[in-house]
Amino acid sequence: MTRFLLSLLLIHFILLFVLYLFALLPRLSRKQEMLRYRHTMFAHRGYHCLEKGIPENSMAAFRAALARGYGIEIDLHLTKDGRLVVFHDDTLLRMCGRPDPVEGLTYEELKSCRLGGTSETIPSFEEVLSLVEGRVPLLIELKIPDSSLLICEKTYRRLQQYDGPCLIQSFNTLGIRWFRLHAPHILRGQLSSNLTRDPLKEAWLLRFMVKHLLANFLGRPDFISYNLNDLPIVNVWILKHIFHIPVAVWTLNTPDMLHRGKQHFDMQIFEKQNEIY
Repeated sequence: MTRFLLSLLLIHFILLFVLYLFALLPRLSRKQEMLRYRHTMFAHRGYHCLEKGIPENSMAAFRAALARGYGIEIDLHLTKDGRLVVFHDDTLLRMCGRPDPVEGLTYEELKSCRLGGTSETIPSFEEVLSLVEGRVPLLIELKIPDSSLLICEKTYRRLQQYDGPCLIQSFNTLGIRWFRLHAPHILRGQLSSNLTRDPLKEAWLLRFMVKHLLANFLGRPDFISYNLNDLPIVNVWILKHIFHIPVAVWTLNTPDMLHRGKQHFDMQIFEKQNEIY
């Protein structure tokens, strides 16, 4: 009887371990393509400095990053009238002084806003792609505040006409899954951090799974993008050292963080505090 119980426990343990690996497993077939991005430094929301009149996610910030040869990390939202714009926050309050959600305004309404009290306006995705023209890699974060995945379709449609290195990433695993199903040739990454630390609108279990990368079975990401302040966690270690999947870390805004990011991880998403502007 004791031997039977031990055998049963062992079978259950093996099944749970297999299920765990199935949930965590990334896509392994594109590791060679990801090598081109190793040691790439991405300027977080462009190479911005508001004190110098260069706000984040602005054309000026992207020109500054291009001038220095950095990759560029940007954020995409879908406007009320179906246009793609480059902006980080869910609302315009912090950067433009008005409380409206980005998705609640049209492109023309958003273009009338000024970023951080400067003359810079909210760029369209089209403007950014036309500026960059494949000269540096783009790391594109999709902002998906609700259940609609139309932003994925719109982004892919535009990228079909773009000839340059780019990566897609999102906290929303369903957005990553959309690219897995409809555009598998585009390299995709799972964004994550300690999502269970603060109360958010998403269900706790979903946040727990994304935090621990246990929703990878949906999107099968090619890389992981994780908040450096929330590391180490065991599943990131396993993905990096066992499966040899590249890990990007953000946001590196002190000399120590930049050093750790370069020493231990594959891609660095940084802000300009690490350099003399």
